[in-house]
Amino acid sequence: MEEQTLHYYIKVFSFLIVLSILLFYLYIFFYKKIETNSDSITILKAEKIENVLKTNINNISNLEIQLIKIYYFLNKIIKNKFIHFGDFNIKNISSIYDLLKIIYNPSNVLNKVTIIEGWSTFQLEEELSKYFDDYYMISYENIIADTYFFETNVNYNLFVNNLKEIKKKYFKKYRNNILLNKFSEDEILIIGSLIEKEGLDYEDKKKISSVILNRLNKNMKLQIDASVLFSITDGKYNLGRKLSFDDLKIKHPYNTYHIYGLPPKPISYVGKKTLDIIFENYKSDFLFYFFDNSLNRHIFSKNFEEHKNKLNDYRNNK
Repeated sequence: MEEQTLHYYIKVFSFLIVLSILLFYLYIFFYKKIETNSDSITILKAEKIENVLKTNINNISNLEIQLIKIYYFLNKIIKNKFIHFGDFNIKNISSIYDLLKIIYNPSNVLNKVTIIEGWSTFQLEEELSKYFDDYYMISYENIIADTYFFETNVNYNLFVNNLKEIKKKYFKKYRNNILLNKFSEDEILIIGSLIEKEGLDYEDKKKISSVILNRLNKNMKLQIDASVLFSITDGKYNLGRKLSFDDLKIKHPYNTYHIYGLPPKPISYVGKKTLDIIFENYKSDFLFYFFDNSLNRHIFSKNFEEHKNKLNDYRNNK
């Protein structure tokens, strides 16, 4: 009986010794310094872990690959951890453990798209074509112009849905603003798009915003040149000439010299800063403005007589 007990303890001790040696080896293996082929790697969709290792790590043996496969398999079963596809920066990694830690997470290399305030859909599509093969037009009213970061190989629909969600959160911030009692979110974006195309800077946009709101309150035609340009070009190209009086008479739903109120939809993408200006609801008595080329700014007036006099002075001094 004592001999059997001794045999049992010897087996247990031997097992613990072997297990300790194996764990020590695995620790050394997973944390030993490795050499990679470059500072970044690309993992393709459904690519196997062994191919990732063979392609990117120098002098890795088949035995080491098998050990990592076992480790990867156990993590997948127990912790539901798996490698992601995409581009990864591995410049500062020093071990297998570091590498696995990075590729177990989504791509750490982010792309950036900046949507410029006042851009047309065609300008945005040109930018999106650099990053997506399956891109499609995003309507002006669906997103806000800003800088957006996204992972390489991200699904385009997910990218667009994220932009829509950001827009939704932005307007939620202003849900108690008095202007949203009078205008819909889409109408605020329409006003913003007109300001984007007309305004130069914060002060200029603030005054133009007040002119638009004042004219809408008085049921006056907005008479904004940018809307005439959109009526002619649909935002697809630069007109390349000054507007004529005949242009102002074009019967078009976006021509604010022809229609009362706002155009049916925005004429460009609108940025957060411009929307903030609108919600600031700056008050003025201005109803008219024109652009003074010599001063490189808009000149504002409270009534037509004042506007006409300033405009005549400007033309006489040209």
